[in-house]
Amino acid sequence: MPEGLEALEVSKLDPTFCDELASQPGGEQIRRCFACGTCVAGCPVSEVAPEYSPRKIVRQILFGMREEVLSSPLIWYCLTCYRCTARCPQGVNFTDVMRALRYMALKGNHAPPDVLEKVTEIDRELQEERAKRIESVFQQELAAFVKRRASAEDESSANGPEDEEEADGE
Repeated sequence: MPEGLEALEVSKLDPTFCDELASQPGGEQIRRCFACGTCVAGCPVSEVAPEYSPRKIVRQILFGMREEVLSSPLIWYCLTCYRCTARCPQGVNFTDVMRALRYMALKGNHAPPDVLEKVTEIDRELQEERAKRIESVFQQELAAFVKRRASAEDESSANGPEDEEEADGE
């Protein structure tokens, strides 16, 4: 066997892993992938971390290497930039596949211990930012509404009471 390669132990493979991933939101397209490697060619992470390879992750999924995939820190490297998705000749949304894998890793307690803390922190920060943006949009909409209302009232009072009586009589 060539150096650096390990033999796969069939007894350790999970033939249901790909099916389980395909049943998760985001994982539906995994079977369309034929591991051509186009995703790796455009991946900014693989440029700076050569050990990260979407193609390798796909092959491990297709082989049923559940433990290796879900416990690998590499599934947390994905930047969710969608370059792989844009370049995939099969139209596989690998970014969503990675999200499904991350979900499965968290759900199955395969994630590194600090990941859950980081995910919780990021989620909290995102919720705070979302609340700020919603409040800002609400304040802008409220100010615009008040301005329109004041403008309509000014226009109404400028027309005088006769115009209001005519409008009521119609």
